[in-house]
Amino acid sequence: MQCELCGRDCDGRPAAVEGVRMMLCPDCLRQHGTSVKETFESPDVVQKPVLGGIKKHRVKDVYKDMDKELVSGWNDLIKSARKKKGLSRDELGFRIGERTVTIGKIENGDLRPSDKIVKKLEKELDITLVEEVKSVSNVSAGFQSGSGLTLGDFIKEEK
Repeated sequence: MQCELCGRDCDGRPAAVEGVRMMLCPDCLRQHGTSVKETFESPDVVQKPVLGGIKKHRVKDVYKDMDKELVSGWNDLIKSARKKKGLSRDELGFRIGERTVTIGKIENGDLRPSDKIVKKLEKELDITLVEEVKSVSNVSAGFQSGSGLTLGDFIKEEK
């Protein structure tokens, strides 16, 4: 056994160092600790394992509910709708509670708006920015079972 303070191999004696129970060598016990008697808990007292209370979380499929996506040219659509309503970037930002810089980046296409901002923009500008996602056809011909799809499988399907 090793001393829990200095790491030296020893027989290890139970001690308390600043209220912490440790196994110390005789030298460390003299310098830093106070000797304590080993006490054993009665058999009727059972300690629960620390990890016993942790529940395992189920893995959630985050793609399951993704049935909508931004329309193509969303940034130009936002910009033209804002101008059509006669709003400046400052005014639009104030109305939806976003910074002017954020509105500018969205209109330039440098920043994809979050779902929350998309809803605010749709409501304020009376536009539709999301569309239903079309399902991808299941390509089953041309590859072996269990090997998965490759880009080549999709290319073959297109032809």
